[in-house]
Amino acid sequence: MKRIILTSAGFENKNIENLFLKFINKSADTAKALWIPTAAIDDGAKAFLPKCMKELLNAGLKKENITVYDLDYKMTYKELQKYDAVYVCGGDCNHLITRMRECGFVDLIMKYSENDGVYVGVSAGSCICGTEFTNGIPWVPCKIEVHCEKGIPKGEYDFELFKSVKLSDDQAIVLYGDTIQIAE
Repeated sequence: MKRIILTSAGFENKNIENLFLKFINKSADTAKALWIPTAAIDDGAKAFLPKCMKELLNAGLKKENITVYDLDYKMTYKELQKYDAVYVCGGDCNHLITRMRECGFVDLIMKYSENDGVYVGVSAGSCICGTEFTNGIPWVPCKIEVHCEKGIPKGEYDFELFKSVKLSDDQAIVLYGDTIQIAE
């Protein structure tokens, strides 16, 4: 069952962090996460990487249970299954999806998400999951816009009716099974 959280700015909203903890369905101090910083190729995005790591630590994950994966080799599905969650940081969307495609990670993450793996996208890690990127991860049937001053009101929607969905920094698109909703 899909358990996907697509955020604008990570766990700035404690409710989103709590949803993440619920999705991993185990004690945070025993959970293992794969942390992907690949999209952070410019100084501005790189400056946010410590904040992203701190979010997982503040959620209760232990540093030794967080593995950094820069999409620099072809991971196997068996390797990916060792992790309870995949946390994909923000930055350059095109660079991120290109690297994911080059190392076969898109196919892996699709299979992983269908088999109870938790995916958390932050900014670019979320945008690549909408329709703006034809070679992206096809989870949301519209464009995802992040860091908006005002986002769409929370609730369940038929996302196929939208050309784009705007998220403020305290919101997330949440896919749970076959439902898609805005959480805040």
